[in-house]
Amino acid sequence: MHIQVITAVPEREDALKIARTLVERRLAACTQIIGPVTSIYRWKEEVVEDEEWLCLIKTKRTLFEGVEEAVHEIHPYDIPEILAIPVEAGNSKYLEWLDRETENKDQSRETDSSKRGR
Repeated sequence: MHIQVITAVPEREDALKIARTLVERRLAACTQIIGPVTSIYRWKEEVVEDEEWLCLIKTKRTLFEGVEEAVHEIHPYDIPEILAIPVEAGNSKYLEWLDRETENKDQSRETDSSKRGR
């Protein structure tokens, strides 16, 4: 199953670091960065208005824990927004590309080798 994970960060540089880290680790095929956006929320009994950068992370459900861990490593907030939304349907070619880009290349080489009988 495919998912889109959403997180928001206070600085564009934070968003870029999250995006690059996830794609480099093959935890996401793509991360789109939108912003700045205005967020209004309650924090410590006060209503706060902040400018943030929104990350839309394209990945697979099986990789969510790794995505969450990587976002926590980078994210500056005490309690970051990390929400996974299931993808109900999509362009089949895009979803195939997403699968290829999040594939562990070492595992796929092993699988290919084992099919050839090593």
